[in-house]
Amino acid sequence: MSALLPLPDSFASTRASVHAVAEHVLAAARHAATGRIGLVSSPGGVATPPFPVAGVGERRLEVDGDRIVRLDDGARAAVGLSTLRAAADLAGIEPGGPASVYHLTTPCEPDAALVVDPAGSRALGAWFTFAAAALSALVDAVDRTLDSPSPVQLWPEHFDLATDLGPDGARANYGASPGDDVVDEPYLYVGPWQEVREDPFWDATSFTGATLRYSELRRAADAAERAVSFLRRGRELLGGAP
Repeated sequence: MSALLPLPDSFASTRASVHAVAEHVLAAARHAATGRIGLVSSPGGVATPPFPVAGVGERRLEVDGDRIVRLDDGARAAVGLSTLRAAADLAGIEPGGPASVYHLTTPCEPDAALVVDPAGSRALGAWFTFAAAALSALVDAVDRTLDSPSPVQLWPEHFDLATDLGPDGARANYGASPGDDVVDEPYLYVGPWQEVREDPFWDATSFTGATLRYSELRRAADAAERAVSFLRRGRELLGGAP
């Protein structure tokens, strides 16, 4: 995990547009092929895991700066992220998230202009990649039999990268958001499934339980160590090993 850089001014507007692409193109394409919606981080933004497509083989879709890229068994094609319709055409689908699976959180406006700046998109990808490493370090340290961690994946509706783990009575969501209507910058969070005891770690003003903001991580001498220690502290307070 590398040092966290300042976020470009374009980050918030790019985040909103890439979120819409994640819901209405990436997750929609994967769901149409497999019935699954989970996404992953990528250096240029977000991506699908490889998934099978009849007559094509294995396909992967990814946001790379201000473009969407389609990889079909090594063959590469790309178009600019101008509209959801243009992105969906490349993906081979009609734009629109799988509303039968979850409540859509971004509007599907196929011909509305997307606002995607390459610097903002790559900052988004860098954040999710940083967070994926921290979450993987947490998962690698727990007892898989006791804690039953779910896969670390990016959920298109909430647009956060997360896992949940812990035994009954001590389970929680551990994740990373790129920012939202409540917190205007990226942050890590620990969200217990049950009421927690009073402790300064738990932020009473946060709906998630505890948060660690991007700005705080940037001030840390070692952002990677600070991120992992935050997640592990939450697990410890919920009854797990430190």
